[in-house]
This record gives sequence, C-alpha cells and structure tokens, in this order.
Amino acid sequence: MAQHVAPPSSTPVVPGKLPVGAIAPWAVFFGILMLVLLYFVGAEQGATAVVSGENVHEWVHDARHLLGFPCH
Repeated sequence: MAQHVAPPSSTPVVPGKLPVGAIAPWAVFFGILMLVLLYFVGAEQGATAVVSGENVHEWVHDARHLLGFPCH
C-alpha cells in the first residue's frame, strides 16, 4: 500500500495577530459577569441580599455546595 505525502509548502502559514484592543472589552464584560455570578452564588442571602426572598438562594443552592460556600 503506497502512501502519498504532500510536498512541503514553500510559504509558512503565520496566524494573524489579535490586537489587545479587540480583546479588552470582552475581557472586562466577562470579568464583570463572573463577579456578578460569584456574588449571587456566594453571598446573595441574609444581610447582603439584593433580591428579597429565598428565590435566588433556592436557584443557586446546589452550586453553593458544589463550590464550597456554606449556606445553612
């Protein structure tokens, strides 16, 4: 069984550079989003509650235990 190998390319493929200015807004957005999610999972209950009631606590209850946050 013969194998055919493609001849090497004479010009190397260089990936384009991604400017930091294009990444920075997305990095800030996802950083803020992660901080908000961390707040709701880790601290949204009791005296620091932004949302009244137990609804947020019940929605993120299992995530609290999975991430090691005490909730009761």
